[in-house]
Amino acid sequence: MVDFLGPNNALWDDGEWVSWSEIEAQIAYKEWGAKYPNADRSLIPIFEQLLDTAERYFQLTGNHLPLYGAIGELFAAVTIGLKLNRLCAPGADGRLGSDHVEVKTITPFKKHDFVELNLKGHFNKVFVVKINADFELAWRMIERKNLPKSKSGKVRLHWSDLPETYPSPASTS
Repeated sequence: MVDFLGPNNALWDDGEWVSWSEIEAQIAYKEWGAKYPNADRSLIPIFEQLLDTAERYFQLTGNHLPLYGAIGELFAAVTIGLKLNRLCAPGADGRLGSDHVEVKTITPFKKHDFVELNLKGHFNKVFVVKINADFELAWRMIERKNLPKSKSGKVRLHWSDLPETYPSPASTS
């Protein structure tokens, strides 16, 4: 069944009917531009839907879906404009200008606020995303040269030790 545009579901503007869904989409698009100025805006609805799905699933079942790594990567893409690498690309999750960036995510069910990082990867920066129990996201970034030294090739990065040199959004909800 085709919905015809008319006074019940659209607005007459400049000689044509404009649907409310088109108007709402334009408003959302402008809001996204203000909230995520560096983003590829086509990724924003995917990111928001994925985060919402993870939250709703948890609320319904008390269990977590294995989506938080992807949510963290998409958050980096929409927040700082990270250009994501192809899936399973070795070394880093994406590029920010000429920098290779590794994305690590602290999940809402984790008891301690740290991530483990393998130093064998080819990256210049680490973008750490923290998703709290209320599904609010914050982020911090550190350059590789400022990471602690390690003989084992692995480093544990504690959230509280990461520099707050980048603005951190209070919430994505």
